[in-house]
Amino acid sequence: MVIAADAGHDPAPAAAGAGSGASGSRDAGSGPRSSAVTTVGAPLSRQSVRAGGSGLLAPIALATVCAGYALGAAVGWGSSRVALFMGDFGLSVAALTAALSCFVYARASTSRFRPAWLLFSLSSLMAACGNAVWGWYEVVLDLPVPSPSLADLFFLCFAPPAIVGLLVLAKRPVTRAGWVCLALDSWLIGGSLLTLSWSLALAHTAHAADPEGESVARAALSLAYPLLDIVLVSMVLALHFRRSGINRSAVNTAVAALALTVLCDTVFTSPLLRSTYHSGQLLDAGWFTGSLLLAYAPWGARRRGTQPARPGSAVVRPTSRPIAGSLAALTPYLAAAVCTLGILYNVVEGRRVDRVVIFTGCTVVLALVVRQGIMLLDNISLTQELAQKENHFRSLVQGSSDVIMIAAPTGILRYVSPAAAGVYGREADDLVGSELASIIHPEDLGGVVHEVRRFLAASPHEEPTTRIECRFRSGDGDWLNVESTVNRHQGGLLLNSRDVTERVRLQAQLQHNAEHDPLTDLPNRALFTDRVRRALSGRRSGDSGTAVLFIDLDGFKAVNDSIGHQAGDELLIQAARRLADSVRAGDTAARLGGDEFAALIIGDGARDQGARECQVHEIADRLRLTLSQPYRIGASEVRVAASIGVAFAEPGITPTDLMRNADLAMYRAKAGGKDRVELYAPQMQADVVRRSEVAARLRTALREGEFALLHQPVVHLAGGTVAAVSAQARWRSAQGILFTPAEFLRVSDDSDRTAELGRWLLEAAVEQAADRARAGHPVPVSVRLPAGRLLDRALPFGSIEALLTRYGLPSGALMIEVADSDPRISFDELEQRLVALRRLGVRIALDGFGSGYAAINALRRLPIDVLKLDRGLVEGVVESARLHKITSGLLRIACDLGMQSVADGVDVPEQVLALRAMGCTHGQGMAFSGPLDEYRLRRVLVRGEFPVPGSPAAQPVLTGGSVPLLAGSHGETPIPPT
Repeated sequence: MVIAADAGHDPAPAAAGAGSGASGSRDAGSGPRSSAVTTVGAPLSRQSVRAGGSGLLAPIALATVCAGYALGAAVGWGSSRVALFMGDFGLSVAALTAALSCFVYARASTSRFRPAWLLFSLSSLMAACGNAVWGWYEVVLDLPVPSPSLADLFFLCFAPPAIVGLLVLAKRPVTRAGWVCLALDSWLIGGSLLTLSWSLALAHTAHAADPEGESVARAALSLAYPLLDIVLVSMVLALHFRRSGINRSAVNTAVAALALTVLCDTVFTSPLLRSTYHSGQLLDAGWFTGSLLLAYAPWGARRRGTQPARPGSAVVRPTSRPIAGSLAALTPYLAAAVCTLGILYNVVEGRRVDRVVIFTGCTVVLALVVRQGIMLLDNISLTQELAQKENHFRSLVQGSSDVIMIAAPTGILRYVSPAAAGVYGREADDLVGSELASIIHPEDLGGVVHEVRRFLAASPHEEPTTRIECRFRSGDGDWLNVESTVNRHQGGLLLNSRDVTERVRLQAQLQHNAEHDPLTDLPNRALFTDRVRRALSGRRSGDSGTAVLFIDLDGFKAVNDSIGHQAGDELLIQAARRLADSVRAGDTAARLGGDEFAALIIGDGARDQGARECQVHEIADRLRLTLSQPYRIGASEVRVAASIGVAFAEPGITPTDLMRNADLAMYRAKAGGKDRVELYAPQMQADVVRRSEVAARLRTALREGEFALLHQPVVHLAGGTVAAVSAQARWRSAQGILFTPAEFLRVSDDSDRTAELGRWLLEAAVEQAADRARAGHPVPVSVRLPAGRLLDRALPFGSIEALLTRYGLPSGALMIEVADSDPRISFDELEQRLVALRRLGVRIALDGFGSGYAAINALRRLPIDVLKLDRGLVEGVVESARLHKITSGLLRIACDLGMQSVADGVDVPEQVLALRAMGCTHGQGMAFSGPLDEYRLRRVLVRGEFPVPGSPAAQPVLTGGSVPLLAGSHGETPIPPT
């Protein structure tokens, strides 16, 4: 039954373990850490505990089966027949289980160790067949097993596949010298064991098997099994010292199975036990356990390897084992010691040293010498290679522009590369021995310590490196911005540092440029908005005393146009300096763009809102006065005013809404006369909404054609004849009522829509005037246009000429009334435009004379044909003697300049009499007719005149036809004329 025991042992589990990859999974649960890393303990998840509990079932079942077999063998199984059956067929079943397990695992495996599994399956199958043949003789035939027999053939075929499989599992050498060393190590182990075992028992066994030397086969058979055991033990030991790191758990399980099997074989080979051995004894339990361990090894290791790892846990690989490495280095010397023990045993026993022992010992010594020679050559080669690599890396470190430092766990610098002299301005030797904390800026030290502790507490596999930015002290005492890449190094830290001071300065400069105005260096809109947001969301979020001021410089465009943009930039710089000097230390002054500035006034926590508003109003008024002081630009003195809008914070208000409110207040200040301070009121927002709605309605009306053109007659005050008609636009409501667009044009900020309305009015008036002329009513038409619109490129002179040409309107049949001119408009440009229009045959009237811009300067410079009195002069001309004298004087000026005059808003007969007496030539108003549609206008033109109070002889109209006028009364009620 020695062979049966050998068959029951199968090193396949070692192969199975090496190929299953379970070692990594086992290591995922636990593993040693570097001494520099603080061990972090964490409980396993419930899933891992459940997986671990289920994984214990298989080992427990295996231990129970093996213990049951051992117990049965210890009590003799109850009968000799059962003992024989269990001793033969029981071991056969165990070996067959190992064969099937290895075969199935080999089929499922895809690793490079798959051939080893197939070999282990074949060797276990041979052992199962050998035990089955043995049981056939002892149990079925009830005969002693012949020697030799078919069972011997199966048992002898067991060892070669197992040995080759172990060679497949071993870590393969990469050089020829490595292969030679592997062969020498195997022979050192096997030869030493052969020497010792031959001296102790094998020589006696060979002599006892064939005392007369007649049966060579019997003697060879008796020695074959122990020799195969020696070879297996040699391979197991070689595999243990050279095994692959893959699936170490399975390899350890296989080594345990092999050790148990070889131990049983050793006990069996003793002459005392062998003479009394029979199948079913306790010794069979060892072989049985070895076979089941072989069957369990791959699957048990695989089960442990597939346990779920904790989420986020790192797989920590075990470090190399110094004990195993030391035993591997001592293997040649232990082999020589074993050979010496074998020879000494023969000498002590007084026996002649056997030739086998001498030959084996000599070969072992020779292998040891060759092995040591190879090791010596390898050591010399490794020493040279190590020196070469050391020089290489020393050159890299010393030649690097980065500073490499090694700090001990205590924080003391143990190494500093020579680059420190160029980067830090300090010699490396001066830094070695000093504390790392001593060269770090005190303000950065706390953050650095916190980051280092966090880094050392983390898993090396999850976070192998970290990056730290701090300030280091240089040799001249300055602080340098340093970026360091930190690694773990023998319990301490390895720092690779570089100077990033210039980069940090550049980033700070870029950040400053991104948040500040390039001209004035004040905070820009983005930074100002951020500070407003922080003021509203910080500890003062409920402080309603926080205010935002929007500031616009009135007249700044005139500065740019008159003395140039460079002077305008200088004015903005001086204004920004005044603004920054005027606000408090905790407040913010900013430039939003163009000539718009802003200021953030932080609240002081006062509960009296009225007093706070007065205080902020005083600050804003002081800013207005400061910004309105004269500016010295070169040799010139420039004056601008400031319109300021103020908005206070409210609970829950957003920065955008607060700034919008201040902007609305600023525009209200500009609309109210400029150079003033305006506080925000909710009505301002309502006005904005209303203007937006009106602008939308205006766009819709223009697109849908909802505007209608009316004409108001201009009557000669002497005879009542119709001298001209004034074109006026009306908005047709959904109920059919016509409304004047004056209100819509005042509230609409859409200059494109008002320009489009002006173009429509001009073209429609010219077209209808041409139609009336062709119908026999050649009455001139006047169109009222703002002076700013005349200078707008959207209405070039060519378009007016094209209209006159297209509709065939004769010269003098169109008059442009210049109205509502902005004082900032250049008189030179306006004069050039009006002169060009007169060349086209267009007559020019000055609308609204006596108020606003229609002043003496306009009469002096502009080419005016007709002077149109403002209705404010006409309404009180009868009741007010003072107004009567003013109107009379203006009419005398017009007469002296040779201009025609038209009174606007003549609504009662008394006004007609008074104006005619003063020398006014023409008038329009309700005293004659309101605005008329085309049908009613033609009826009036057919009649030709209106009744005039008094009856002086009719005077001829203006040369070239009636006076081309426009404008009429813009204050009439929305009720259409009848």
